[in-house]
Amino acid sequence: MDEAFFISEDKLKLDIDFIHSYLSEESYWAKGRSVEAVKRSIENSSCLGVYTKNWKQIGFARLVTDQVVFAWIMDVFIDKDYRGKGISKKLMHHILQMPEITDVNGIGLRTIDAHGLYKKFGFERIRDAETWMLKKIRE
Repeated sequence: MDEAFFISEDKLKLDIDFIHSYLSEESYWAKGRSVEAVKRSIENSSCLGVYTKNWKQIGFARLVTDQVVFAWIMDVFIDKDYRGKGISKKLMHHILQMPEITDVNGIGLRTIDAHGLYKKFGFERIRDAETWMLKKIRE
């Protein structure tokens, strides 16, 4: 079965319950994130929803950027029932073509298990990591 998938940047189409459920219950990076926090993060980010041709949401990603110096890609996921179909590659290609980041100096993200995917798009481990600093507010 060849199912069509597409990506939309329309925040009004996002299924907040789906996104919150995945992030707070299934992801390793956002366990326990409240629905209020998910809504606030969406309000303050560029967001991408991945959908089937019938508008069933099956994926999500957020992008935060100043459009000059830096961009950060976060909360990227594809529902487990739809993995292995190249959808995450399509999503990353779409993100990297967004006008908001075409002129930034760098794009960051964090991952435990998707290094292979991101390497295909030119991401690499941080060189000179000793020059980077991070203040953790909470885990």
